[in-house]
Amino acid sequence: MDHAAVLALYDRDLREGAVPDGPGARVERTASVVRQVGSAHDWNGVLWSAPDIADPDGVIAEQIARFAAAGHGFEWELYGHDRPADLGRRLRAAGFTPGPEETLMVGETAGPALDAEPPAGVRLRTVTEATGVDLLVEVHERVFGTDGSRLRQRLLDRLTAAPDTIVAVVALDGDEPVSAGRLEFVPGTGFAGLWGGGTVEGRRGQGLYRALVALRARLAAERGCRYLQVDATSRSRPILERLGFTPLTTTTPYSYDHPEHYDHPEP
Repeated sequence: MDHAAVLALYDRDLREGAVPDGPGARVERTASVVRQVGSAHDWNGVLWSAPDIADPDGVIAEQIARFAAAGHGFEWELYGHDRPADLGRRLRAAGFTPGPEETLMVGETAGPALDAEPPAGVRLRTVTEATGVDLLVEVHERVFGTDGSRLRQRLLDRLTAAPDTIVAVVALDGDEPVSAGRLEFVPGTGFAGLWGGGTVEGRRGQGLYRALVALRARLAAERGCRYLQVDATSRSRPILERLGFTPLTTTTPYSYDHPEHYDHPEP
């Protein structure tokens, strides 16, 4: 994999050329930034900023004013290769709170072990309706320790309005949900994203996460996607590297006003 070329493609297609990730959201473009604006339960934030901004502090102030007019907080997704180099310091000075640093990793859909299966007695279920969403949200809340009501509404909205852009899966041991994750397609690009993958305490180390990645890779390959992208924490990065994913850069969510707008990566 040509790392520089794939990162440039990622920036062009998923950041500068971003499309809304939900039916209630819209993407706005200015000379300085690309941002998504939606309702309070949508992800709201800055996806890309021009590398040659003449007045970074002024642009930051403009985004604060724009989302204040929308009536809710937002996130500025800052990547390790973004410019100016001190943009993170400027965001903190303007009142943003940085979240944990993650690693942007990309793998080809043919790379992960596509034959990885869950342990005996565990079945993987594709989520298509409210009952399945509730199972996924239950895993989310147990893994991340956060309220999943906003995620639940986002998933229901997207499964209703744009079901071809998302696949959600849950691993069930009997009737108990023990692991879950999402696969989000980006129309018009060769990328699909892995989001929110996690396994509940006491069931980790049993191959559940690996099986979820493999299933989502198979589904992405069937849809013609070449690349899987994931914002990985330090816990999932070693697993993903063993599956053939490559780190390209870092990414840090900077939240303004409402940190709960942060969307959980693969833990």
